[in-house]
Amino acid sequence: RINSIIYNKSVVDGPGIRTVLFMQGCDLRCKGCQNKSTWDFNKGKEIDINDLVNELNEKVFNKKITISGGEPLMQKEALINLVTKLNDLGFDIALYTGHQKEDVPSILVEKVKYLKTGNFIQKLKTTITPFVGSSNQVFEEVK
Repeated sequence: RINSIIYNKSVVDGPGIRTVLFMQGCDLRCKGCQNKSTWDFNKGKEIDINDLVNELNEKVFNKKITISGGEPLMQKEALINLVTKLNDLGFDIALYTGHQKEDVPSILVEKVKYLKTGNFIQKLKTTITPFVGSSNQVFEEVK
């Protein structure tokens, strides 16, 4: 289930000009979240992984993608399938999760280039640390 895809426009969701895939469903529901429309797992659009991969491969001009949400780890098996296929096609993948790094399956950490971890905390909101929303979050290159 996905919420939306913003093609080839983001410069704030990881290094370079990136496409952002917003997955549907969130179990964290952080106060002050900017993506509340992604919380309800029953909303959004169901899409076949192969169709999604084909669409992304056709439309992402530079193969840079950030997978965000909602909370992507709510759809762990589909996420692993998606990331594996995109990685095989040479995509530069950033994964944004509100969970901690130890909660991210190792197969995902091995296949993404960047990982953003930590839940959004409104009182720690930052606009000066690149690629995060609050100062407790960590954005790191893992590959």
